[in-house]
Amino acid sequence: MNFKKLILLLGIAVIFSSVTFAQDNKYIGAVKCKMCHNKPAKGGQYKIWAEGPHAKAMESLKGADATNPKCLKCHSTAAAADQKLVGTLKVSEGVSCESCHGAGSAYKSATIMKKQELSLAKGLIIPDEKVCKTCHNEESPNYKGFDFAEYSAKIAHGNPTKK
Repeated sequence: MNFKKLILLLGIAVIFSSVTFAQDNKYIGAVKCKMCHNKPAKGGQYKIWAEGPHAKAMESLKGADATNPKCLKCHSTAAAADQKLVGTLKVSEGVSCESCHGAGSAYKSATIMKKQELSLAKGLIIPDEKVCKTCHNEESPNYKGFDFAEYSAKIAHGNPTKK
């Protein structure tokens, strides 16, 4: 009987500590990603993003659209995210790295990023067509179809851990 009570108490303690210490990952912003993802020898992912359409997504909104939540949900990672989870990410960044790859606070360190399995466990997302179609879909007033292979090739930026 004491053994069952001990197991029950341990189970309750594990559940309580998991809930108590569990935190949602925070959005850290592209500048934090740049620290490691800007080296040309590793693929220069930040530069590819900064020169591409996602970084400039806010610039394409004019007038009232620039503050319209229906527009902001796809033109700004910070505007679309749960505001309690927005750390250093800014609305002006447009569609930042974390729109596609997930909030980075838990997987940002080089030690974690070097191991894809660990990165994934800490919240890294390897974007697929479904991720892209959260914005590239018929809800957009400018939607002209979406060919995942074609468009993902235009923004391709290699995995720096594979170089």
